[in-house]
Amino acid sequence: MTTIASEIIPVSDRIELRAIDERFTSELHSLVIKNKSWLQTAFDWAQYVGTEEDTRRNAQSNQMLHQRGYAKMFLIYQDQALKGVLSFNSIEPTNKTGYIGYWLDKGSQGQGILSQSLQAFMRYYVGRGEIRRFVIKCRVANSQSNSVALRNGFVLEGCLKEAEYLNGDFHDVNSYAKIIRL
Repeated sequence: MTTIASEIIPVSDRIELRAIDERFTSELHSLVIKNKSWLQTAFDWAQYVGTEEDTRRNAQSNQMLHQRGYAKMFLIYQDQALKGVLSFNSIEPTNKTGYIGYWLDKGSQGQGILSQSLQAFMRYYVGRGEIRRFVIKCRVANSQSNSVALRNGFVLEGCLKEAEYLNGDFHDVNSYAKIIRL
């Protein structure tokens, strides 16, 4: 049986997804701090990251959710260097639906790392029979995230009005989905 600490999804000869584990805390914290200013424009949680202990508690919480199957968090590694995060922020087991979240180091964007990782991630969970409907929700104004969804074959299902509170304002959110059957 695979333990969470050893769960790896191969993406390519240079890229792999590693399940969240507390041992990655320092590396993850450094990457979040490095990208904090732009992360705060996209994610509410980024403003609350201060110390490495904050990141450790977050990693522990996500590790527990991962083990219980309520969410799945993976770290994106390219050439053994941490580049970002790809996750199911939540999972509806009965509906076999996973709600995807992601972010990539600003300096690593535009190289196909995220799209390759997303494709491998979806194949992995379809192959396990756990997820068949993949959902990406992103602010309408986040053109990069909308492009990721479209580039990877997701279909726009609708726009949720003022559905996300970020930096003191409510924002409209596009909801994309992709269904993959075995």
